[in-house]
Amino acid sequence: MIRPLWHPETVYLNTASFGLPPDPAWEALQQAQQDWRHGRVSWEHWTAVTDRARAEFATLTRSHPEHVVVGATVSGLVSHIATAIPDGARVLSPEPEFVSLLFPFLAQAGRGVTVDVVPLDKLAEAIDASTDVVAVSAVQSSTGELADLDAIADAAHHHGARTIIDATHAIGWLPLDATRFDAVACAAYKWLMSPRGTAFMVLKPDLADTLNPDQAGWYAAANPLTDQFGPPLRLAPDARRFDTSPAWFSWVGTEPALRVINEIGVEAIHAHDLALANRFRAGLGEPEGTSAIVTSAVPDATEKLARAGIMAAARAGRLRASFHLYNTEADVDAALNALT
Repeated sequence: MIRPLWHPETVYLNTASFGLPPDPAWEALQQAQQDWRHGRVSWEHWTAVTDRARAEFATLTRSHPEHVVVGATVSGLVSHIATAIPDGARVLSPEPEFVSLLFPFLAQAGRGVTVDVVPLDKLAEAIDASTDVVAVSAVQSSTGELADLDAIADAAHHHGARTIIDATHAIGWLPLDATRFDAVACAAYKWLMSPRGTAFMVLKPDLADTLNPDQAGWYAAANPLTDQFGPPLRLAPDARRFDTSPAWFSWVGTEPALRVINEIGVEAIHAHDLALANRFRAGLGEPEGTSAIVTSAVPDATEKLARAGIMAAARAGRLRASFHLYNTEADVDAALNALT
């Protein structure tokens, strides 16, 4: 699409493991580290980029900055919710679901919280009056399968269940309106092409009002640059009260990466990524799909690709190839040639 912003030295089909930074993100990160090395600046402007990244993420997810929490990991963000659900709550999730979404809820077993799993395509119909929380990834990391979020949201709303979405493998290529759900969490180091260590969660205000800011630190204060000493507790009135202290350089790289995505437009990215994924499926003799992640049972696939200098992954014994902005039709054809 605009390949000059990226510089892979391999055919890189592994965004589902980590994304490659566009030039503005890489250059901002290098500049910040040089400034740090030589003691040229103070730290406040590194912190300021966090709110700019928050605003970019809000734009990307059709939400509002005051409803966006920033943190370091999906599990850390989801734990705000898991620790606050009532004793004895029932959580419903698909199988197989990634553990960063499951573990915060499974860790509440001592309070009588139960986690039941069903096949992803049966999730919406399994939601009933006994369901308190539905926790599901918008796109499954192991298979690339998309959840039927419309059906899940409708069923959860009908039965009064909360919807907690891990959108790490969706946001950045799949258009998503985060305001349809109670919480949408996303790690930024994959499809958002950011340094590892930044994550977001869009949080509905009525759910936020049921949570306790157990991880509150200086950055959760109403005025974090000035309110730094002594009681009383004086937290931000919006979702910022759940923020954790930002790791400066990770956020320095995240803000420009998200800006690039918004400038290109997620609809255009979706069309690009899906076209490449379906070209790959067609070359493997498989039907069209709806995901930028392709899994296949090609024997010895990762070894064949590695010999050709092509980066991909294996999950659950199957090839997992994932496509994003820095990929081209030539990349797809190179991978097919290596496999066939």
